[in-house]
Amino acid sequence: MPPQSLVSSVTLSVVTPMFNEREAVDHFVARLRPVLDGLGVSYEVVAVDDGSTDATVSRLLQLRADWPELRVVSLRRNVGHQTALRAGLRSARGDYVVSIDADLQDPPETIGEMLAKARSENVDVVYGVRSDRSTDTVFKRNTAGVYYWMMRRMVGPWVSDQAGDFRLMSRTVVDVLNELPEPRPVYRLVVPSLGFSSAEVAYVREERVAGQTKYPLSRMIRLTFDSVTGFSAAPLKIATWLGVLSFVLCLVLIVTGLIAWASGGVVPGWTSLYIAVLLLGGIQLICLGLLGEYVGRIYMATQSRPPFLVAFDTETSVPSPVEFAGSQRPAA
Repeated sequence: MPPQSLVSSVTLSVVTPMFNEREAVDHFVARLRPVLDGLGVSYEVVAVDDGSTDATVSRLLQLRADWPELRVVSLRRNVGHQTALRAGLRSARGDYVVSIDADLQDPPETIGEMLAKARSENVDVVYGVRSDRSTDTVFKRNTAGVYYWMMRRMVGPWVSDQAGDFRLMSRTVVDVLNELPEPRPVYRLVVPSLGFSSAEVAYVREERVAGQTKYPLSRMIRLTFDSVTGFSAAPLKIATWLGVLSFVLCLVLIVTGLIAWASGGVVPGWTSLYIAVLLLGGIQLICLGLLGEYVGRIYMATQSRPPFLVAFDTETSVPSPVEFAGSQRPAA
């Protein structure tokens, strides 16, 4: 956590994780800077490079030469969006902290409204709520709907189905988040679960300004697993009920077999055996997989390895853009 003397020197911090966003960086800065300059408060922009393999870092360093409020925190490798956001929250010094992605699907112009609402209503969190997401694909909207429906059922009704990672938080909230011991927090669930006073600001979700989405299906599935296993033991209960169901079905097969034997019928036996093996084998593998998700989290927690390592922070050292112009890191 940054020292308190540094925290009070900045009113607003804007944290934006970036991974291979070279095509979007210039568009993002062109829209974000006028908004922040017009707020009339001291601010910083914490751009967290999540181990990009393109020229994202070098371009950020070039832009920083003309924009001293831009701060670049470069991680040593790709650790994922939520962990990169965690690194940004730990580095942010502002009394208020806004998290926003660099793809401009969440409009920077909404930040001023968020800050004004937080001050006027004296709330700790202001969520950016999507009033229209027609720019998303049908698949994206449907899968997001299923995800948030599941989360409300498992975590609680306070989880909004139209709020992602675009939000404003007070220093109090950020300090609490930075103290959490979770190795892989999902902030869109963690923040509302804390129960801080909150408000909402509606906005229209726009199309990605450039580049490709950094949340393909594989990462969406991973996010779902992290969300479920991090907030609920429901999958373990499902595994228990699957075990009960398999036990009942096995009893039915046993009774059927005894009746056939008592009646003197000729029962080949292979069909019932085949079904029983498949059923029991499938359910056991599902249960082991669910159990493995939780054991894996316990294993990671006991290792106590840092979730991320910072290669450099321009707050303390300023590398040359030339050093990163042609650098390539291993892909995640």
